[in-house]
Amino acid sequence: MEEMVFGRRYRAIEKIGSGGMAEVYKAVDEVLGRTVAVKVLHPRYASEPNFVARFRQEAQAAANLSHPSIVNIYDWGRDDETYYIVMEYVNGTDLKSLVEQRGAMDPVKVAEYGMQACAALAVAHGYDIIHRDIKPHNIVITPDGTVKVMDFGIARAGNTTMTQTGSVLGTAQYISPEQAQGRALGPASDLYSLGVTLYELATGRLPFDADTPVAVALKQVNEQPVPPRQIRPSVPASLEAVIMKAMRKNPAERYQSASEMRDDLKRVVTGESVGAAPRQTYADQTSVMPAVERAERQRIASAPELRPVPQRRVEPWVWVLVAVVLLALGIGVAAALGAFGGGTIAVPTVLGMTEQEASTTITSQGLIVGTVTTENSEEYELGQVMRQDPVAGGRVKKGSAINLVISAGIEQVEVPVVIGMTEADAVTTIEGVGLVVSVPVVREFSKDVPEGQVISSEPTSGAKVPKGSKVTLVISKGTELAKVPDTVGKKQADAEAAIKAAGFKVKVTQDFSDTVPTGTVVSQNPDADVSVDAGSTITIVVSKGPGTVTLTDYTSMTEADARAELEGLGLKVNVVYEVSPDVGIVINQDPLPTTKVTKGTTVTLKVGKAP
Repeated sequence: MEEMVFGRRYRAIEKIGSGGMAEVYKAVDEVLGRTVAVKVLHPRYASEPNFVARFRQEAQAAANLSHPSIVNIYDWGRDDETYYIVMEYVNGTDLKSLVEQRGAMDPVKVAEYGMQACAALAVAHGYDIIHRDIKPHNIVITPDGTVKVMDFGIARAGNTTMTQTGSVLGTAQYISPEQAQGRALGPASDLYSLGVTLYELATGRLPFDADTPVAVALKQVNEQPVPPRQIRPSVPASLEAVIMKAMRKNPAERYQSASEMRDDLKRVVTGESVGAAPRQTYADQTSVMPAVERAERQRIASAPELRPVPQRRVEPWVWVLVAVVLLALGIGVAAALGAFGGGTIAVPTVLGMTEQEASTTITSQGLIVGTVTTENSEEYELGQVMRQDPVAGGRVKKGSAINLVISAGIEQVEVPVVIGMTEADAVTTIEGVGLVVSVPVVREFSKDVPEGQVISSEPTSGAKVPKGSKVTLVISKGTELAKVPDTVGKKQADAEAAIKAAGFKVKVTQDFSDTVPTGTVVSQNPDADVSVDAGSTITIVVSKGPGTVTLTDYTSMTEADARAELEGLGLKVNVVYEVSPDVGIVINQDPLPTTKVTKGTTVTLKVGKAP
């Protein structure tokens, strides 16, 4: 396989799947060092702007979904004209492969898989996300029996219609009637598709099939499925009722929520009565008699007339024998039901009850409560009975103990401390305790935390959250850099304003300049256009005007006049006295006239004094 790297991060290892919309690759996330699955959109879809926009929106919406039975979406991106979604890599087998390998499944397993799929759909529907392509191919079973629903990344957010040619993303054998007709879709559409999936698992065959997808879609709209029990009599009536309700043609007559369907499937597992009422059976439905049946009637109509055969008298001993057989059968049935002193009692179902309710139910039947333990559960609420032993429906002796397992609710885990860790280490630590890192992570500049390390997490470390919850990480982008503006030649006020607007602090110093006017910036540090840490200090040097002076001849001037003139030029004055007839008059100077000196230089004046 040609080497492929998506987003300069996800290196494809092998191709693991292909469909009408996309190809799927097993890949390695070279940043986090974990195995992922990358779904790459086919070029014919990548060239449609509307489809790509929806693809991006739906991937982002699906990334918000968090549930153990939903395949997590980590990232999405584009490389040139290639669009892809990065998702959790699941080690398992899809239900389609399982049913093809093994045929019809155990009804309890069918109901349990359906319960987990319903739990995933309930979360998605809560976010107004309709999957639109529920089928056994998109439901994977992990080695520990966990259901993983895939492909929420191509689901469409909200109620939608599918009027655009070629936009029906479902598979004909599993789509709902309204999806086949391009009508608005709601949660009930996904539940129809799940009903078809459970039908196939329970019977080993599809409810509708034909040579072309269009023909199958027409059957979805117009025909009723053969009830599962007519194909496989061992399917419980309760499971059949759930499947048939989920597959009703009118969405209003189906389950109105995934939670409602899940509750009925739970009753199938526990042996309780389900809320789905049986409808008209397949045998009761009006149908057109095939031509072969009409021909058969004509043949029968033309057959010779049948005359009644005289009945023979039944001997009395025959009636005695029949009575004995019926009596024996009655005794056997009664014995099986515990009517003859066996003292057995039917075990009641207490699943879903509180411990107190369960205790009352058990003791009212002449039984006792045995051991009571607790376990975490995602299916049962805190305090509800999640398992009983013996199970409901069996028969036990009066006074027998019923052991209970009470739900402790979803397991709570503590958010670990990850501040200061690298992103990869933080993800490993968080996933190690059963939590999920939200994607994409938040990235912010920080002058205190090095680039690539965790600044903070939400929820914060130490918080107790349900296992499987999402944790948002804030990762440092390092110190923010900004470009230094050019202030040389600007007036001091303008230079300070430009520096502050660029996000820096300013320091002003002054110096003389023979070429730069007073109040104008002579130089700056750092230089213009250099990128430095935002918020750092930029120093500017502002001109104080010319810095040199040309000395004139101060001899013959009085000491006071010469001193005043020199100091006015920014020079310092040193006076020495020498006996001279010109008392108080400058008789010499150093440096000499016409010499250029820097402001601040000391000029020595020799002044005459009396002897």
